[in-house]
Amino acid sequence: MIDLAAVTPLVGSLAEALRAKGWRLATAESCTGGLIAAACTSFAGSSDWFERGFVTYSNAAKSEQLDVDAALIAAHGAVSRTVVDAMVAGALTHSRADVAVAVTGIAGPGGAVPGKPVGTVWLALMRRGGVSQAEHLQLAGDRASVRAQIVVVALQRLCALCEG
Repeated sequence: MIDLAAVTPLVGSLAEALRAKGWRLATAESCTGGLIAAACTSFAGSSDWFERGFVTYSNAAKSEQLDVDAALIAAHGAVSRTVVDAMVAGALTHSRADVAVAVTGIAGPGGAVPGKPVGTVWLALMRRGGVSQAEHLQLAGDRASVRAQIVVVALQRLCALCEG
């Protein structure tokens, strides 16, 4: 479980940066199951800057909610740069947000495949009208730890994007 008190300073910085620019945020989450959105919306006043969150845990949900082409998932796997790029773009297409974050990964304990061990995560950020900035992460720990680390990294990257 995420220690919301631990991420509150990050969410506060993100809120300040988004408010300063008049931007709104959307999230597209697979392996985190909405934890990034939960961290954001635990912050008082988040309705000023949090637009919506998509929890697209299954491949079908990625296709149905974010328009991720099923052929991309079949060709590259759900945990891939190609899919996370499509997820973040889909989050912007299907929202009124100015910036979006997407994550897909293998939190464990199962789910590993050759070349994609537990802890493999793809994270992407994108501004409306911009290009996806994707990053591969290889995280260590159990399921709860991997998911918590993803939330922190996502919030850190969002702060950097919005403050820049």
